[in-house]
Amino acid sequence: MTVRVIMLLGLFFLYSISARAQRPIDLFGGFSYQSLNRLPQAIPPRDLYGVEITARYELRDWLGVVGEVDGHWGVSSFYAARSLNVLAGPQISLPRRIFPFAHALVGYGHGYTNGIWDNSFSAAIGGGIDLRIASLRFWRIIEVDDVITHYFGGTEHNPKVSTGFVFRF
Repeated sequence: MTVRVIMLLGLFFLYSISARAQRPIDLFGGFSYQSLNRLPQAIPPRDLYGVEITARYELRDWLGVVGEVDGHWGVSSFYAARSLNVLAGPQISLPRRIFPFAHALVGYGHGYTNGIWDNSFSAAIGGGIDLRIASLRFWRIIEVDDVITHYFGGTEHNPKVSTGFVFRF
């Protein structure tokens, strides 16, 4: 189910590119790692691996609006865990060959572990660095976020690290 949602949202972003105005749209896709520290609190921390898809619509050279979907999966020796976040918010950038950025995103989070699932408000605060490798292609060297969720009645701060490629249309 989670993979289908990510695939459908990715296709939606691709098809919406043709309907854009004259401002550039960036599309990022890549590998992502997330550490779930307390999902729920009685269970030890776990490492989840997955994908992240992000679309950014540029309002100004330095300001854009970002929509992000990330899904993470992991299996420990006893039980499986999953995490899905759908987030949106502003992003501030410095457009150069090395392209640092920072964002604050809010949205929906879905967590599953040990046969129990929960939905919550979710937020991601962080940033990263893109490196121009061709005229409209970038490599996202690193993106680091603090993903804040409220699963199972508690507040969790889960670090997330991503890398991949950015295409500008």
